[in-house]
Amino acid sequence: MEPVAYSIDEFCKAHRISRAMYYKLDSQGLGPRVMRVGTRAIISKESAADWRRDREAEGAQASHIAETVAA
Repeated sequence: MEPVAYSIDEFCKAHRISRAMYYKLDSQGLGPRVMRVGTRAIISKESAADWRRDREAEGAQASHIAETVAA
């Protein structure tokens, strides 16, 4: 069964990033949306998908800027 939500550790493992990178991105406002359930932080499947889409868009924009500067 595919998870519908991730703990921070599960999110990091699924997205192949370290916890340190997760917290760095989060402090920059670039982390995924998080639900609080009691003291737990949970990241929904939808939030993870939105986060991936946002990071991909940033990467594409950075590539376009680099190509424009190089030309």
